[in-house]
Amino acid sequence: MDTTQTNHGPEFIWPHEDTSQVPFQVYTDQDIYVREQTCIFRGPTWNFLCLEAELPNPGDYKTTYVGDTPIIVVRDQNNVINAMVNRCVHKGSLVCYKPRGNVSELTCVYHNWTYDLAGKLTGVAFSRGVGGQGGLTEEFDKEKYGLERLRVEVYRGLIMGTFSDATPPFADYIGAELLASIDRVFIKPLKVLGYHSQVFPNNWKLYVENNKDSYHASLLHMFHNTFGVVRPTMGGGVKISDSGWHHLSYTERTAIKDDEIGKEKIRSLDDQYSLEDPSLLEHRPELGDTVTNNIQTVFPTLVIQQILNCLAVRQLIPQGPNQSELIWTILGFEDDDEEMLAHRIKTNNLVGPAGFISMEDGAVGGWVQRAARADGSASTVMPMGGRTIEPSQGSRVTEAAVRGFWKGWRECMGV
Repeated sequence: MDTTQTNHGPEFIWPHEDTSQVPFQVYTDQDIYVREQTCIFRGPTWNFLCLEAELPNPGDYKTTYVGDTPIIVVRDQNNVINAMVNRCVHKGSLVCYKPRGNVSELTCVYHNWTYDLAGKLTGVAFSRGVGGQGGLTEEFDKEKYGLERLRVEVYRGLIMGTFSDATPPFADYIGAELLASIDRVFIKPLKVLGYHSQVFPNNWKLYVENNKDSYHASLLHMFHNTFGVVRPTMGGGVKISDSGWHHLSYTERTAIKDDEIGKEKIRSLDDQYSLEDPSLLEHRPELGDTVTNNIQTVFPTLVIQQILNCLAVRQLIPQGPNQSELIWTILGFEDDDEEMLAHRIKTNNLVGPAGFISMEDGAVGGWVQRAARADGSASTVMPMGGRTIEPSQGSRVTEAAVRGFWKGWRECMGV
């Protein structure tokens, strides 16, 4: 049974004074979801496409999505990265239907229309017809019928794309402070170690909120709290861009005051457990500081992760108002030796669909979605850290970054 709510009445109006309350309707409404594709994903935003390390050679391509629009990303013969909508201009078929490959040109299998690696239409099968009959008319101009292109910027190996001419340069988009955080994590050339993927039974925005919600980390995740990976009493804080759209939550595994945790009677803290292999949680300093947990978001759907020595980017793909897919790309550095590579692969057990830390995130969004469908007129309440969108030094018990996400959402959506 389809329980998706649709607002057939007046245009959606934000019902609250600020973003400390969010109506459940935004997670379930089909009309809102459709509007997001235009206003957010085709709007003035930078969207993660893939990594330079995934396209090492001329002709290498990868297929991906911006929102629910299929995209081709390809390195051409001049080593230029191009991104185009993966949709033939003829009948709308996918041009590339494999996840990755290497080609000298792009050919649609339906009617054999071909494009160069910049998306220019270069060939039409039987364009002159057969026996002097059929084919294209003389006024058909191939120059007018290339694949729809995106603007592309590459930063520290991240390939970012935007449909909008109004999107500022990527460095200005996220601001100097959060740009420096990317510099910190991607300090050297990257190497792809593997992938995870999982489908969530919930709206894409619930997972984005989850990553911006530093308040939940040591409450939901038993592994975090029990084994001292992340606790609210550890050092760290939350950084938020001037726009409010992007954020960074970080933890330093320094001296902690566990007596404060004990007072709260937290479900996720259970001292009866121990690790058979404690090296799983070994942190080998490599980034020049004491930060052991680093979760950074770039609006709308990119997450950059450092958990101990487990590095990753996470790409979220909306699939309707009630479903989304998460792609994890697990990373190392090109100069990792065999010992460090083995350690990274071991710590990778912390993340992914069955990760010791992240498995709860894959469940809790679905629980919210199921409850939200029942009453779209009700709202969440997010009072932690006040009602403002302010960074926090020394504490992660705040929902300011979530409120910042909704500020960006409202600005893009015009509500």
